[in-house]
Amino acid sequence: MLNDAFTNISEFAMHYEFAIRIFAWMLFGVGILQNIIYSLQLPAAWLEMRQHSQAHDTESAWQLLISDAAVPISVIVPAYNEEATIVENVKSMLSLKYPDMELIIVNDGSKDDTLKCLIDAFSLEQVHRAYDLAVPAAPIRGLYGTPAFPQMLVVDKENGLGKANATNAGINLSRNDLFCVIDADSILEREALLRSVRPFMENPKEMVAVGGTIRVINGCEIKDGHITNVGLPNRFLPLVQSMEYIRAFLMSRLAWSYWGSLLIISGAFGIFRRDRTIEVGGFSLDTVGEDYDLVVKLHRHLSDTNTPYEMRYVPEPVCWTEAPESFAILGNQRKRWQRGSLEVFLKNKGMLFNPKYGRIGMLGLPNSLLIDVVGPIVEMLGLILLPIFWALGVLQLEFMLAYTALFFVYGVFMSISSLVLEEMELERTPFATDLLKLALIAILENFGYRQLNNFWRISGFLDFLRKKNDWGVMVRKGFRSGGS
Repeated sequence: MLNDAFTNISEFAMHYEFAIRIFAWMLFGVGILQNIIYSLQLPAAWLEMRQHSQAHDTESAWQLLISDAAVPISVIVPAYNEEATIVENVKSMLSLKYPDMELIIVNDGSKDDTLKCLIDAFSLEQVHRAYDLAVPAAPIRGLYGTPAFPQMLVVDKENGLGKANATNAGINLSRNDLFCVIDADSILEREALLRSVRPFMENPKEMVAVGGTIRVINGCEIKDGHITNVGLPNRFLPLVQSMEYIRAFLMSRLAWSYWGSLLIISGAFGIFRRDRTIEVGGFSLDTVGEDYDLVVKLHRHLSDTNTPYEMRYVPEPVCWTEAPESFAILGNQRKRWQRGSLEVFLKNKGMLFNPKYGRIGMLGLPNSLLIDVVGPIVEMLGLILLPIFWALGVLQLEFMLAYTALFFVYGVFMSISSLVLEEMELERTPFATDLLKLALIAILENFGYRQLNNFWRISGFLDFLRKKNDWGVMVRKGFRSGGS
């Protein structure tokens, strides 16, 4: 029976051998095109780093801190079921080196003791404050503050089924021209705001958004809202995510910033002009990729109105965030990211290859088409079909093995290059043993993890087709306490 089936498949392959070869070369072509883009990103990232580096410019940061020139900023922390990390996060925010800052924590109808933890830790009491409904958000139930920290406001609101709703509530309550969004499971380095705001001061009329670097906090020691010891995670999943984050930010974001085509500013740490954000309706409530969506909306609106603008990624300000440690939670996160990417791409498909939108239409969105839309499908088909094509005699074994080895070696090379950029600019991996560990992970991730991640992306693609719109579950373990 099996022999008959294999014979039939072999006859089919022989009959359609030319078509199968064409399809195989299409798979190869997409992979090669992706690698060409990655190759171009590396020198672009290096050039951007040289042009705008603040790595060793501590004097300018100090002068900004003691001057009156710093732009007032509102830091917004959306929080849903964050009792494990919220107090350390707020302590971190309150101790940031910035001369004029207000802190707005938005409790998005948490089902745990997030609000109680805040009230108990900071002796909060209910307060009254006028605000405008500039962007859509669920109703507010109460406002809390304390004379001990007059710059802090806690907003308790009804659950809005998504981070965008909570962030919009913070925008409505904010009083400054700039606002910064920080995840509640994250900690900012003390000078991060000073370094992030500098592009707005250098180009106050045209700068509309700035993103910083995200690093994995698992393995670090925390005391009073500050990292006292930088370390790598001991478990494989957060460790491989550490390598992913370094590669994504220190290569990809730097390159697209250099090309003037930055499409993503991470929702875990990004600064935006409040007036421009309100003009586009704030964060959209109909997508789980609200950070990606806002950036594309800003590009579209400012291009449609012929308004000169600039967005930039700045690597030096670092935000440390908790990474998932279980396969289930990480899978939910990656499926949500994939759904968000597809939602935003579909909403803005009219910008694709449209010269009206300049580099975004001709470079940024075509890259999204290749990486987010076509990429997962092609990679999965390649994993499944290429071995079948070899078994049927359509592809030579030597060619298939050489091609596979080339892609694995190239992936490792790009990851190691990202580590070099990290050491040149950030130096947040203090020990040589940790660098060796990350280099080893750069090799191992190609054998199993990369394929699993692609499976999650395909699952996210299917969730998108099924119009699934929930956020999934993210369980926080909390920060690891350390010494002084």
